Amino acid sequence: MTMNPRLRKFALTAHVTSSVGWLGAVAVFLALAVAGLTSQDAQTVRGAYLAMELTGWLVLVPLSLASLLTGVVQALGTSWGLFRHYWVLFKLLITVVATVLLLVHMQVAGHVADVAADTNLPSGDLVGMRIQLLADAATALLVLLVAVTLSVYKPRGLTRYGWRKQHEPRGPQPEATKQQV
Repeated sequence: MTMNPRLRKFALTAHVTSSVGWLGAVAVFLALAVAGLTSQDAQTVRGAYLAMELTGWLVLVPLSLASLLTGVVQALGTSWGLFRHYWVLFKLLITVVATVLLLVHMQVAGHVADVAADTNLPSGDLVGMRIQLLADAATALLVLLVAVTLSVYKPRGLTRYGWRKQHEPRGPQPEATKQQV
C-alpha cells in the first residue's frame, strides 16, 4: 500500500527528525562520556554520568524507537518496500541492532550513574565501564552515520523478493492470457 503524497511527506519528516535527533543525542552522549572520563572535577564527573543516564532514557531510547517505527512505516508505505532493496534491509538491521544494543548499554550507563550519584567516583573507579561508555557512544555514532550514508546514496541491489515483485505481472490478467498458460 502506497501512502498519498501528504502522508508520505509527514512520515518522511517524522523519520528524518527522529533519526537526526538520535544522531545528535548520541553525539551529546559521546561528549558527556569524554567529560566523565577525562575531567578531574568530581562535580563535572558526577554531572556527566547522571546526565548520560537521563539523556539515554529520556532522549536516546525514545528517538531510537521512533526512528525504527517511522522507518518501517516509511518503507511499507512507499515503493521502496521493506524487503525489496538491500539498502533498506541493511538500514532496518542496523536500526534494530543499534536499538537493542542501546537498551543493553543503558544498563551500564545506569550502573555508572548510580555509583556517581552515591560517591565522588574517583578517576580509577569503574574505569572499564567508563571507557566502555565512551567506546560504545563512538561506535554508535559511526553506525548511525553508516545508516545516513545508505539513505543518501541508496546503493543498487534488489533482494530476491524485490526482484520477484518487480517482475511479477501487475493487475488482473485477461481471460485469453490465462487460458494460454
